[in-house]
Amino acid sequence: MDDYKIIHDPVHGSIKVKGILLELLQTPEVQRLALIRQTGLAYLVFPGANHTRIEHSLGTAHVAGRVGRELQLEPEEGNLLQAAAMLHDLGHYPFSHTLEYLVSDRTDSDHMRLTSDLVTGKIERDEEFHTPQICEILEGSGLDPEKVARLIEGSPSSDQTTIDNLPIHNGQSHFGSPSYIENLMHGTVDVDQMDFLPRDSHYTGVALGSLDLDRLINTFQLHNHELVIHRRGLPALEGMLVARGLMYSSVYFHKTVRIAELMLARAVELLDDVEDIIRMTDPELLCYLSHKTPDVVKRIKYRNLFKRAFTVPRGDKDQIDVDELKRLGDHRVRSRLEDELCDRARIPRTELLVDIPAPEIDLSEPRLGRTDIKIMDRSPKPLSRMSSLARALKTRPVPDWALMVACSEKHRERVEKVSRKHFEGWMKNE
Repeated sequence: MDDYKIIHDPVHGSIKVKGILLELLQTPEVQRLALIRQTGLAYLVFPGANHTRIEHSLGTAHVAGRVGRELQLEPEEGNLLQAAAMLHDLGHYPFSHTLEYLVSDRTDSDHMRLTSDLVTGKIERDEEFHTPQICEILEGSGLDPEKVARLIEGSPSSDQTTIDNLPIHNGQSHFGSPSYIENLMHGTVDVDQMDFLPRDSHYTGVALGSLDLDRLINTFQLHNHELVIHRRGLPALEGMLVARGLMYSSVYFHKTVRIAELMLARAVELLDDVEDIIRMTDPELLCYLSHKTPDVVKRIKYRNLFKRAFTVPRGDKDQIDVDELKRLGDHRVRSRLEDELCDRARIPRTELLVDIPAPEIDLSEPRLGRTDIKIMDRSPKPLSRMSSLARALKTRPVPDWALMVACSEKHRERVEKVSRKHFEGWMKNE
């Protein structure tokens, strides 16, 4: 009998893990994810949100298996999709997306690139382990590690298609490599979102992220090597898009979660080299920072967080100087603004932060505004033509602020006055 494990998952029920997935699960790179919280510091607001990246990786691989069976993918394609789903978060930094923007700015890289390097074996292990390298496991199962890495990164395939080897689907030949595998990993509806939305909803207790997953998967179809959804699945798809938007505004960019994550990010900004921390786990980072910036770690440990003192509402055209807002997206410019506000309020530099969320949303979740999947209604039609709800969600803002100033509770009134005066001057200069 094949070796396998049954894992009881609170979202998907009993998950059978065998073959290549079982081998990958036992590697230290995947096991590290058990010490990285899926939703960063959201547990400070939603106490149940202590689930980890390893649970999400298993769930995503399980969903990928369900989708592969529904679409009757070839065994190699199914294995490729499941392996990429299991490994897609390998390179996440401590506390997941919390440090994404900072590390990207300081290293000109991101967690997807780190994931790719771990999958292909370009990064050596720090110590000896009894399990093979990930690239060796993939090769042993007939998968090309480079192909898996390209799928995870969303990079275009290097395969060359000519007039002599056009792919044929449903009797029609066309240029371009099959795109449905890429759709399933990086699309409007992909296996990643089909796990993290219901999972995060379950653990945070926020019902807004629940999905009709069965209906969604059962209405998946392939048409000319593209993933489409039958019109019967349109309500389930709209429900997913609504869930995605609401979870981002209600959980991932909840103002208190955002403040906690920025407090941690500011502490990491003070380090000489962020390369030292990108492969740590959550506990390792907090331990490391406790020797570097103990006050911040103590505040997070005992939930003594900054409070919102002032905001510039998003979408208020009378208040937003768009060019200035873009300029403040540069952390060096924003840091100088923080210095200036602290000087005016006569408070320590470590007691205030300014949040400009837009650049980080673009980096951490580029799918938010995507509605480019097609609905099969006799012939495939763009979702935007079939759903006014999808069109509306495309322009829906995530947080309700374009800029936020937060500070220690004891300085809140003073910072509010200083910020209001500063940004009134900013508005007059529009």
